[in-house]
Amino acid sequence: MLDGLIGKKIGMTQIFGEDGRLIPVTVIQAGPCTVVRSKTKDKDGYDAVMLGFEEKKPKLVNKPDLGQFTKRGLKPFRILREFRVADGGQFQVGQEIKADLLTGLTWVDVVGTSKGKGFQGVMKRHNARGGPGGHGSMFHRAPGSMGASSRPSRTLKNRKLPGHMGDVRVTAQRLKLVAVDMENNLILIRGSVPGGKRGIVLVKKSKKA
Repeated sequence: MLDGLIGKKIGMTQIFGEDGRLIPVTVIQAGPCTVVRSKTKDKDGYDAVMLGFEEKKPKLVNKPDLGQFTKRGLKPFRILREFRVADGGQFQVGQEIKADLLTGLTWVDVVGTSKGKGFQGVMKRHNARGGPGGHGSMFHRAPGSMGASSRPSRTLKNRKLPGHMGDVRVTAQRLKLVAVDMENNLILIRGSVPGGKRGIVLVKKSKKA
């Protein structure tokens, strides 16, 4: 059975629970996804299903990729993701997967790409303390000593230094699925999920449920 699908983060809002408490939720457009290809262990070495999300104009697709969609009688998709399944043969090319797949689940994992922060220093990137704030200090937001001199005459690996921050794959585990709007293919997840608005996410059945 398929345990997840592709979605797009719409944004955050608030709803009231049955007990009257305010619940912050993230709205995700979960599908509809289309089966582009099914893989089986006999033919491909493993069982999986490839889903497509958000159609793309044919003129924006190169010919090799466009041919893969055309020979299957499908329109090209902007996002393609593969999901492992127990039996890939049970899915048919062109089959549509909607948000009702998640009905009945309480906990989900959401995989997304975190917001990119660009090049940042150690105080923002690693929560370093920094130096004194006085004018005469001359040491405010710099990394400080690296702990190495003539031996070994280099900066050791895994040292917390300034560098690129964000824009990495992040998995938020065991998030509560509050509601599923099957008519509009929307799901409401309690709290925040990785990435910004209109970011592509994968919503899967939680491994820690």
